[in-house]
Amino acid sequence: MKLGITCYPTYGGSGAVATELGIALAARGHEVHFITYEHPFRLPHFLPRVHFHEVDIGRYPLFEYPPYDLALAVRMHDVVLSQGLDLLHVHYAIPHATSAWIAKEMLKEQGRNLPVVTTLHGTDITIVGQDSSYHAITRFSIERSDRITSVSQWLKEETVRAFGCGNCRVDVIPNFVDPTEFHRAKHTNGLRAELGGGKRILMHISNMRPVKRLGDVVRIFAQVREQVPSVLVLVGDGPDRREAEETARELGVLGDVRCLGKIDEVAPLLAAADLYLLPSESESFGLSALEALASGVPVVASAVGGLPEVVQDGVTGALRPVGDVAGMAAAAVALLEPARWSAASAAAAADARSRFATADVVGRYEALYAEALQQVR
Repeated sequence: MKLGITCYPTYGGSGAVATELGIALAARGHEVHFITYEHPFRLPHFLPRVHFHEVDIGRYPLFEYPPYDLALAVRMHDVVLSQGLDLLHVHYAIPHATSAWIAKEMLKEQGRNLPVVTTLHGTDITIVGQDSSYHAITRFSIERSDRITSVSQWLKEETVRAFGCGNCRVDVIPNFVDPTEFHRAKHTNGLRAELGGGKRILMHISNMRPVKRLGDVVRIFAQVREQVPSVLVLVGDGPDRREAEETARELGVLGDVRCLGKIDEVAPLLAAADLYLLPSESESFGLSALEALASGVPVVASAVGGLPEVVQDGVTGALRPVGDVAGMAAAAVALLEPARWSAASAAAAADARSRFATADVVGRYEALYAEALQQVR
């Protein structure tokens, strides 16, 4: 198949999943065309059967805010025709599903009935889509998609609840992880010595938005550090990074906090970690938690959204209510006990590989594409 993929190319879970999906599809013999406004952050610049098409956003003086959605629709239309694409797979409902529908309507003039698959990732439904300014167009775009997927059962139910899409078929296809890359034994422990210096390593990776509750990450760490010699490694960047550093300073733990900034290749870092913290306000899936689990890193997280579908409380990590800093800290301390940690680490890696391996999940997408192509014929 010749497939077009559109996603947000910057640091974040939906873009990472879309990029890894494209890479995996190309490795299985498909031709993949990324159509985005910049090169996706996890996409190597040269891969067989992988192509990148930049969306040119004009800077006409009339537009205070250039209409990216229209520019994207035109670029989709052009790439479909010039490359002979069979299908468009868009990640994130707004504006990508809307742009894909416009492109599909334009293509009818050339006698093409192009299937559009939309994957819902989270905030496109829980925050952006439910804003009154976007609710109607989000529902319209979802309903006009030929096939719809969500990354968790929780997100599927939230979509139906928020938009009343009772007649929409939503297939749950979870995020996935490459068990050969996110494997503790694959990476050397040099980073462990450099980052931890003999202390236990707690880690958090995100775009550091308010929904990630970065202050709670620091507060949990501070309580753990009182009982277990440890360091906190923060990977990524975003609006709450400076506030988190200030919280660490106020709590007297800044000297044991390592802020590494944005790093594309996180597998070696996770292989050096002992515990992963994700006390988010909301998570539709929690890709970073899955990558940690596959790396043999138990996860302490909020019991919200799709996280209970990823983290098995008491087996591969611990789930506590949002904002329960003391509860999460206590769970973290318990998990760091050597025998408990060894059992949880082994269970985490085994569970991630058995339920979320790349080959299995990508195979489900291939089957969905085949159904979508048959549907429009």
